[in-house]
Amino acid sequence: MTEAFEPEAIETARKAFAGPVAFLKSAPALEHLPSPVVNEVAFAGRSNVGKSSLLNALTNRNGLARTSNTPGRTQELNFFDVGDPLQFRLVDMPGYGFAKAPKDMVRKWRYLVNDYLRGRQALKRALVLIDARHGIKDVDREILEMLDSAAVSYRIILTKADKIKASELAEVTARTAEEARKRAAAHPDIIQTSSEKGLGIPELRAAVLEAIG
Repeated sequence: MTEAFEPEAIETARKAFAGPVAFLKSAPALEHLPSPVVNEVAFAGRSNVGKSSLLNALTNRNGLARTSNTPGRTQELNFFDVGDPLQFRLVDMPGYGFAKAPKDMVRKWRYLVNDYLRGRQALKRALVLIDARHGIKDVDREILEMLDSAAVSYRIILTKADKIKASELAEVTARTAEEARKRAAAHPDIIQTSSEKGLGIPELRAAVLEAIG
């Protein structure tokens, strides 16, 4: 089940995301990263997991993160500034698991993501998005293993939770939590979300604030 946060934490998070949120820059390589002046929370997920929709729901803005009909189009790290004065940054990592991508693009993706995960002091947590209809797949385990080996704390977020029956959602959540408990860098609690219905969005905001401390 989605972790219960105190009402105060939910309200503080709502206020944080009600302020300015702006696209800062895209980084196709490490030399293009912005200065690490505030803490960062990164979003990772397969290219059709609904990452852009979730980022838009999280920030309550329709066009902050571009949704694409062509999964895997984003092949850069996209940085978003939250707050004025700046409080923290959200990082939209390039989607993975796109079957039709050329091998050199996949290799470039792996180098970029791996280097960012290993070398970014400002990165406080990664949120790994998993489609609730499918659960964790082998392609997801690859990113979980990258995070484990880079010693980056991460938390699994189920997306599209409104698309399956409550009994199926409970089952996939239990299975996902069981796998998370076996992983060194994983947060034990899973958050169920739906961009369309707003399910879990207040808790996800609170989880972002919790991560940046």
